[in-house]
Amino acid sequence: MVGAAGYGVYEFAGAGGPDAGPAPARTGPPDAQEVRDAARGFLKAWAGEDAAGAAALTDAPSRAQQAVAEYWDVLDAGSMRTTVRRPSGTRVPFTVKVSLPAGDGKAEWSYESSLTVVRDGADGRAVVSWAPAVLHPSLESGQHLAAGPSDAPPGVVHDRDGRALDLQELPSLSGILPRLRAQAGDGPEGTPGTEVRVVRDGSGETVRTLHTLAKGKPGKPLRTTIDADLQRAAEEAVASRRETSSLVAVDSATGGVLAVANNPAGGFNGAFSGSWAPGSTFKVVTAAALLERGASSGTSLPCPAQLYVNGKEFHNSEGGSAARATLAQDFAASCNTAFISLRDRLPDDALTSTARDVFGLGLEWHTGVESRDASVPPPGGDPVEKAATMIGQGRVQANPLAMASVAATVRSGRFRQPVLVPGQEQVAAARTLSPGVLDQLRSMMRLTATSGTAASALAGLGGDVGAKTGSAEVDGQDTANGWLIAYRGDVAVAAVVERGGHGVDSAGPLVRAVLAAG
Repeated sequence: MVGAAGYGVYEFAGAGGPDAGPAPARTGPPDAQEVRDAARGFLKAWAGEDAAGAAALTDAPSRAQQAVAEYWDVLDAGSMRTTVRRPSGTRVPFTVKVSLPAGDGKAEWSYESSLTVVRDGADGRAVVSWAPAVLHPSLESGQHLAAGPSDAPPGVVHDRDGRALDLQELPSLSGILPRLRAQAGDGPEGTPGTEVRVVRDGSGETVRTLHTLAKGKPGKPLRTTIDADLQRAAEEAVASRRETSSLVAVDSATGGVLAVANNPAGGFNGAFSGSWAPGSTFKVVTAAALLERGASSGTSLPCPAQLYVNGKEFHNSEGGSAARATLAQDFAASCNTAFISLRDRLPDDALTSTARDVFGLGLEWHTGVESRDASVPPPGGDPVEKAATMIGQGRVQANPLAMASVAATVRSGRFRQPVLVPGQEQVAAARTLSPGVLDQLRSMMRLTATSGTAASALAGLGGDVGAKTGSAEVDGQDTANGWLIAYRGDVAVAAVVERGGHGVDSAGPLVRAVLAAG
């Protein structure tokens, strides 16, 4: 620590000799020697933890003593060394090197500051002009320095192949991966570092961080089911739309979530927690229920332009119709009226039970982060509600997570609840579809992808491809929400675009981009 220079002692000889009284207080700016002596005296006292001594060499002793004492107490400093640099007039720059606790040891913090020497108006002494910035240039009135733990750096989050996931590059994961780490418990958490901060008196609120004394140690890596390539493709796809849009891709063989993307990114996770009518994509569930109860993909089923149920008109997109068609063709053309015409073949609870017991919709899922389960309420004896449920309207609610799982269930033949971390517990559905029903359902989805309403979006992909489009009407909304669900091999994808209109035109390119990347 820097020792203080001795104070200059000035003796004044007056004409009256020993009876002339005390010498008058000095006036005017401090001279160079006074500046050096005042600065060195203050810095020596401060470095020696002598708060009272340092304060006595300022023009505000009470405030200075409290601040200097608090500096040592709050920072828990071990030792300090100050070095005076060349003064500039009455301003004296200096360097502080202070030893502070950091983790299991000590760390040295070095910084620059300065003080100004002024003439005390009461007794004429040269003293330090007090301000909190003397202790550190970033300090203002009502603030002090504090040292303490920083946030623990999180462990690196990996995709399913062990590649680090960059939240800057993949913004849709920014609200998901931190929650995954929290859910994972103590294992992935890191060790906090130590930092020096400017904080507000009283509240302790951090104003700014000044220095890191010790860096924290990252926790253990956390491996997820995300595929970095598919996630990147999903992010780019949803960002291409100006409308709100969400997408999920699922591995049909495991239930692992391969990609989740939202536009806008980083905010509400509509892909997992949104709630929309799925529209005609729900006809996959309706077709499964009909096939289980004796219908077949070749069943003759006309597609009228309109159909009335208790006075309520139902129609097809753009008024389409077909006098001669089969169930498979109606599925591929997304004929609403044909499906509604078969409503009496199903008991009131058939769609609710098929959705729950085969596709897991309505069960309580545990994905690893917050998600909203799909809802398929029974119509309760209301024929209009039952008609609407047949085509994924009315009170049916789902999101891309749920509908990607529907496509995955058809592809694999078994519901596997989507998860984000390998090995997570997965709720099981009560039963599976029979091989005969599955074969017909897959053939209907293949027809939709190759020559039906999804063909223009998925043409040329190759491989085992199946799909279903949807345009879900919303009360008070001029343009329908666009949906498309599809699978190619083991990758199943669902996307929704709010006010996107036809699903093949709005959601179709998003789904195709991810399937092509797979």
